[in-house]
Amino acid sequence: MRTEAFQGTIGRTLAESEPWFEELPHPGEDAPNIVVVLLDDTGFAQFGCYGSEIDTPNIDRLAGHGLQFTNFHVTPLCSPTRAALLTGRSQHRAGMRSVSNFRTGFPHMLGHVSTRTATLAEVLRDQGYATFAVGKWHLAPMEECSAAGPFDQWPLGRGFDRFYGFLDGETDQFHPELVCDNHPIEPPGGPDDGSHVSEDLVDQMLKMVSDSKGVRPDRPFFGYVAFGATHAPHQAPPEYMAKYRGRFDEGWDVVRERVYRRQLERGIIPPGTELAPRNPGVEPWDSLPENQRRLAARLQEAFAAFLDHTDVQIGRLVEGLQAMGQLENTIVVLLADNGASQEGGPFGVMHEMKFFNGIFETPDEAIDRIDDIGGPHSHTNYPWGWAQCGNSPFKWYKQNTHEGGVHVPMLVHWPQGIAAEQRGLRDQFVFVSDIAPTLYDLLGVSAPEVFRGVPQHPVTGHSFAAALRDPSAAATNTLQYFENGGSRALVSDGWKAVCRHEKGADFLTEQWELYHLAEDVSECRDLAAELPDRLEELIALWWSEAERHGVLPLDDRGVELFGARFRDRSPHPANRRYVYRPPMSPLPGQASAALGGRSFDLTATVTRDAGQEGVLYATGTENSGFSVFVQGDSLVFDYNAFDAHTIVESSLPVPTGTTRLGVKVRRVSGRTGTVSIEIDGTPCGEADLPLFMLMMSSVGPSVGYDHGSPVSTRYRAPFAFAGTLHEVVIQASPERFGDATAAEHAAEMGRQ
Repeated sequence: MRTEAFQGTIGRTLAESEPWFEELPHPGEDAPNIVVVLLDDTGFAQFGCYGSEIDTPNIDRLAGHGLQFTNFHVTPLCSPTRAALLTGRSQHRAGMRSVSNFRTGFPHMLGHVSTRTATLAEVLRDQGYATFAVGKWHLAPMEECSAAGPFDQWPLGRGFDRFYGFLDGETDQFHPELVCDNHPIEPPGGPDDGSHVSEDLVDQMLKMVSDSKGVRPDRPFFGYVAFGATHAPHQAPPEYMAKYRGRFDEGWDVVRERVYRRQLERGIIPPGTELAPRNPGVEPWDSLPENQRRLAARLQEAFAAFLDHTDVQIGRLVEGLQAMGQLENTIVVLLADNGASQEGGPFGVMHEMKFFNGIFETPDEAIDRIDDIGGPHSHTNYPWGWAQCGNSPFKWYKQNTHEGGVHVPMLVHWPQGIAAEQRGLRDQFVFVSDIAPTLYDLLGVSAPEVFRGVPQHPVTGHSFAAALRDPSAAATNTLQYFENGGSRALVSDGWKAVCRHEKGADFLTEQWELYHLAEDVSECRDLAAELPDRLEELIALWWSEAERHGVLPLDDRGVELFGARFRDRSPHPANRRYVYRPPMSPLPGQASAALGGRSFDLTATVTRDAGQEGVLYATGTENSGFSVFVQGDSLVFDYNAFDAHTIVESSLPVPTGTTRLGVKVRRVSGRTGTVSIEIDGTPCGEADLPLFMLMMSSVGPSVGYDHGSPVSTRYRAPFAFAGTLHEVVIQASPERFGDATAAEHAAEMGRQ
């Protein structure tokens, strides 16, 4: 950090003066580089080195030449884990008790990382490190993530010199919504070009490192590589899909048993650990109808292909660092942000947005599109049975405070710092907020008490640096709370109290469970009835820790919060009138006209010559959304409700010169609607909408072209308008249907 606080002397002449040159901080010639690799929604048992049947040789190699932690824990959700990881504080102290898509008016839910908890990037940059981030951010209010900003909570505002990735909780892997530094950009290619965002992220990180080291080889770097994998949508190149065809036809019961046996044999879980029973809603594989088994197996193939492909990119990252001579003195930390996802439901989903619209596609219906799975024309997530298999030997999932939601893999690889004889398994209890203080400890760095003039919350994590070199070192974190949406847990000296909260239940009277993790790591033997006094002690201790870490008040609201969101600084005007004038960058869904579940009018003013055509406004993807465009001198509206296209084409030609082109969409009753189009106020086409979408897509709109995959099959994207588009005015209904708000909440929580 430059201070420019001049410490020389200035006289009337140079002879009477003494110059002073500011010496910028430098961590030292031997300071290690740091690379943190974060995977999304990846369960404890999904890497090969943790017992999986999925091929992850590059991850396994890091484990074999480094440390493999078997008792590592995170929060049950992505944004809170990321906040704790990057700050070394509890997620609530960092202002991120849930996903960053809303705030509540309390300090534990700001919608961004608190300025009172400086990030690793901020601290290390002030120590002289170069700082780079690629991939998923999801630590800023999404309504502030358009090209309009503000940018203070984007990666560059929180300590990173460079950023390349996406700001939301997920993105399409073939058609990603990308940001470079502080501005949106178009992806370098699409599926037809063989492009996949995981490959792009590694390319960009290696380029950032090479650019830095090529000019300043003395300066170490901190690289944060946060893949979209293995969060839905599960998408991978076709050759990876082909590799796993038929690999999971035996079903989750057989595969889960094999994974569990391997975990016992390799010491990943303690001897005597039981395999948790199937979660409620997970049926025996052999009892399922054939189509349900076929669909579930293919959905798991897509997940496996996605993870395998990600492993190859991690291998490319490691090989790239090695080729630059940087691997030996680089601390690589690889982890997952929470357990495997339960958002696929009992059957799995072909298209998550269908699910969030209340369309529960049965396996018999979905099977006709089975070959779309894993490709750009799918947005899949696997069923509960495969998610629990990925969390073996535990029960429950992401979002839950039981072990299935919070007990995940972590590896540490540092050839120069960890000798060969010190490598192997580590069973010390570690929490995600312990990583930052461990890195500070290894670097000899202290987190500042005041940062940029702002007093800082104390770092609450515990350094486990001693365990890196000594497998018998005592655990430093012996008391850890958990909380998510009212579900709670506390781990204290090998005991765990846990409560799976049901929305609306009384926090003070609902049932807790008690487990002795030292003997029952998979939470199979509830001792609450046998040891009520111990349970009450742990519950009381949870409340004490909750107060100390800023967890209170407990809050299980959902729909209400997503409805209110950031009203005082929202891109959504009270009258719901939006005016867009090109050229404009693509808009994220939450910072653009919110049209799901609303009636609206859209008016585009254009000037054109005969034959000039193209998209005026499009939102969504090839899977769902709508597009308004001129084609063949006609005005066309295509309402793509999950591949059921309602197309209205004007009965009148679009005139040359300046004209107004209009679309009126109305919700009629239930889940149906109507659309009519007009040219200069003259009606010229109408149609019924058999399905009025409550949530259209996770991908936002583009003005004057179609960003990403084409919403309509009538053109190839981007199909930019060749005339002059003066403006697009959207007047949406100020009132939104309640079921649409509920659908949006379900979609946002599911997508995180």
